[in-house]
Amino acid sequence: MSVILVFLAVIVGISGWWLSHQRLMSKPWLEHGSVSAFPGTESGSMPPAKVGLGVFLAVVGALFALFTSAYFMRMGLSDWRPMPVPKLLWLNTGMLVLSSVALQCALVAARRKDIRMVRLGLITGGLTALAFLIGQLQAWRDLVADGYYLSSNPANSFFYLITGMHGLHILGGLFGLGRTTAKAWSDAPNDRQRLSLSVELCAMYWHFLLFIWLAIFVLLAGWAANFIDICRQLLS
Repeated sequence: MSVILVFLAVIVGISGWWLSHQRLMSKPWLEHGSVSAFPGTESGSMPPAKVGLGVFLAVVGALFALFTSAYFMRMGLSDWRPMPVPKLLWLNTGMLVLSSVALQCALVAARRKDIRMVRLGLITGGLTALAFLIGQLQAWRDLVADGYYLSSNPANSFFYLITGMHGLHILGGLFGLGRTTAKAWSDAPNDRQRLSLSVELCAMYWHFLLFIWLAIFVLLAGWAANFIDICRQLLS
């Protein structure tokens, strides 16, 4: 139970920091002067797409927090046999980090209206994310070849469930990233105007999934359990 509370506290903290940077907590009725005197406040609120994505990410965070809590509760039983973490996951993690960095670079370029760098960042982010998914599938194949089947042990089932669920979210993000990339090559005025927001949404989504994956990696590697054991020994 403590694990899920800590995870949710981190999610709430990140959400609060993000909202504080989106002027959602601003008080426009206390601001005097013309609208043009306050850049970025013409609409008076965040775009609905950003609000919707924020709510969706909060739900996703709660879902993975539940998985994490179930993982810790199940691993305490006698039939739990932890499986080795494939070394390929280190490379896959690097690919996801590069993908997140590339989308952040695309966001910076979009704010500078540097369309060439936006395209480069989007393409790089998409290719490295695709490499991450391919690497995850290869890691699954290697584990199956070594005899670590889905139904062999509860630890195996949790590994495939959690990494598979994360992979599905990456796959869904690639769909949205593909639409954003199409906008970057479009000459339609509406697409160009909405490009910056689309890139920002993709970057937010990727940064969040990177954070989730790092938490999953720490969990599967056993470091989280070791940390909790140390904390319990210090408190006892």
